[in-house]
Amino acid sequence: MGVEQKLGNMGVVTLKLEQLVNWSRSNAMWPMLFGLACCAIEMMSAQAAHYDMSRFGMELMRASPRQSDLMIVAGRVSRKMAPVLRRLYDQMPDPKWVIAMGDCASCGGVFNNYAIVQGVDEVVPVDVYVAGCPPRPEALIHGIVTLHEKVKGERLAHWT
Repeated sequence: MGVEQKLGNMGVVTLKLEQLVNWSRSNAMWPMLFGLACCAIEMMSAQAAHYDMSRFGMELMRASPRQSDLMIVAGRVSRKMAPVLRRLYDQMPDPKWVIAMGDCASCGGVFNNYAIVQGVDEVVPVDVYVAGCPPRPEALIHGIVTLHEKVKGERLAHWT
């Protein structure tokens, strides 16, 4: 039994423009490479064949901020790296999202000193926090799915 038998002879599919745009934004995110420490290994592992982030529309990681709309900050951010992080974030086109991956990116981790930013949300606005030290690839994928749900619920007027 196919879809045609279940739906009948509808002929037309209706959808709000907002739902269509949010669906396309969530299923075609292009993450930017921004691995700073040990969490980057887990981020690369999530992209590899065993976990395969390609099934979420993230075919490859971009090295250019002008081609990406998702920044995954994986690892600790030093005070010296914070202006670079902000500049890359500012160069990304709107709409843009940020995932803080790991305890160091979320709250400074075990590095409670003057040289490490105590949470990347001091530098850029964070949409999803992924906990762990380092978080497993499954945790990053869960964070991406959480971000997808957040994007699907956004208002289109927010970006205009």
